[in-house]
Amino acid sequence: MSRHLSLLTVSEVSSTCLSNIRLIATDMDGTLTRRGKFTSALLQALEDLAAADIKVLIVTGRSAGWVNGLNSLMPVAGAMAENGGLYFPSGNQKPVVLTPIPDLAKHRQHLATTFENLQTKFPQIQESVDNRFRITDWTFDVAGLRQDELQTLDNLCEQMGWGFTYSNMQCHIKPQGQDKAVGLLQVLREYLPDYSPEQIVTVGDSPNDESLFDRRYFPVSVGVANVLEYVNQLKYHPAYITTAAEGEGFCELSSYILKSLHISS
Repeated sequence: MSRHLSLLTVSEVSSTCLSNIRLIATDMDGTLTRRGKFTSALLQALEDLAAADIKVLIVTGRSAGWVNGLNSLMPVAGAMAENGGLYFPSGNQKPVVLTPIPDLAKHRQHLATTFENLQTKFPQIQESVDNRFRITDWTFDVAGLRQDELQTLDNLCEQMGWGFTYSNMQCHIKPQGQDKAVGLLQVLREYLPDYSPEQIVTVGDSPNDESLFDRRYFPVSVGVANVLEYVNQLKYHPAYITTAAEGEGFCELSSYILKSLHISS
């Protein structure tokens, strides 16, 4: 752990702070999942939160095609895909493109050309399986890439006029300025305007969740324990951290929030 990082565990958050929470905006892979899967405990936690009228909004880097199906199957208030590129309201409403793209065909071609340019310097990188189902960004697998190589990829994307981020799953070539916080703030402003910052907790585990930890916008943020693997790469750190990792960490947070409601009632 970084010597300069001082994180409080979720158990140290005041019950008053947690009892104010009405919306959980959470990453998915490595945050809701355990070893890449949803567990029965996670699904029960989502049901319990819904019963307590606490909304859960998924904020993921996953593709539009993947999130479209997921959103209709889970007890959530909606989902954002592609690191803030699109928003899928709950139900069968049409998705909202948060990043304006005047010409989708040209946009995809520019992304493909950028990826091909990266491959000239990193011939080992491979397009992600779900990339064909994406709209705003382009992804390739992060496995096998060192930290210095990820930094080089970031620099190369910036030189070509693109943004870059990565998670425990994938690397993303994306429009500059597109990130989870920008997308979430837009969704909150236009579709969920009744929630104040103090009523929202943001949750994540990876570098592409970093903007969700920016306390200027999200004063209550939580990292599940596996976020500690990335603390030296993060500009913004979560305000609190769970004891458990991955989906078990989310369930830990959920339990504390539900207990705080019981105490305050």
